Amino acid sequence: MTRPVCDDASGGPSVIHVDCASHVYPDGSVGMHEMCFRVRAGEVVVVCGANGSGKSTLIEHLNGTLVPEEGRIEVHGLSVDAARRHELWRTVGVVFQDADSQLFAPTVLEDVAFGPANLGLDPSEARREALGALEAVGAAELVEKIPAYMSGGQKRLVAIAGVLAMHPEVIAFDEPTSDLDPVHAGRVEALIAGLRRQGTFALVLSTHDLDLAARLADRVCIVQAGSVVAEGTPRDLFYDRALLAATGLVEPSIVRIWRALHPAGGDTLEPRPVTEEELVTALRLSAGTGSSDRRNETQG
Repeated sequence: MTRPVCDDASGGPSVIHVDCASHVYPDGSVGMHEMCFRVRAGEVVVVCGANGSGKSTLIEHLNGTLVPEEGRIEVHGLSVDAARRHELWRTVGVVFQDADSQLFAPTVLEDVAFGPANLGLDPSEARREALGALEAVGAAELVEKIPAYMSGGQKRLVAIAGVLAMHPEVIAFDEPTSDLDPVHAGRVEALIAGLRRQGTFALVLSTHDLDLAARLADRVCIVQAGSVVAEGTPRDLFYDRALLAATGLVEPSIVRIWRALHPAGGDTLEPRPVTEEELVTALRLSAGTGSSDRRNETQG
């Protein structure tokens, strides 16, 4: 576990660098305070924190919806100010938690084609990009639907298609599975996992669901009071009881199961599984070792 440093480039060049950025809302509430955050090409960064910790505020700064009052947002090393923030949408696509705030056109096809058209594509090319993006998210059957009459899960898929159609370098998801039924939550997670395997995009997710974070993250940033207070892999952070308690987060279910199976294991609990697959592997290895030990004792 490490606390982020704003000028740390040890992990390689960043697509996006949030450099000691702060933002205060009109009512005086602090959204971000000296936030240090990086997104590198091809990685999956999950921003975890309790409600009100600053996750959504950070996401809205990544594509210029908000701009910092102090500090800087850099894209490929170039500082983005209020005058240049509209250029960010070419690099960063955001899927907001409230899909209704993204969908505005009369039909799904028109909505998804809007972004490519704004990139300068002619109508036929924009339509082709839109159809391809809808196919990619498994929502081709919605092409002529009216967004206002769709379910929350369908709207979320269409919102993701609208971002994919613009081919950004970074896609940021604000609470991507919240308020969805289990089927659509599973579809959205599977879609994000597919993008992760594809490796074409850098992905940023905000969530308080550490089970989801454990399944998807390459790197986790834990946010509290508008700042990143800890950074590391899921295995680094999710076995740190004191950290999770201090930041209002709950251990993933796999961690709780592993702890229950090893009540005297302290805080090491190697190999510290964080996903179902890792837990199954650890249990099989443990069972195999136990069987071998029993055989040796019998033979002895």
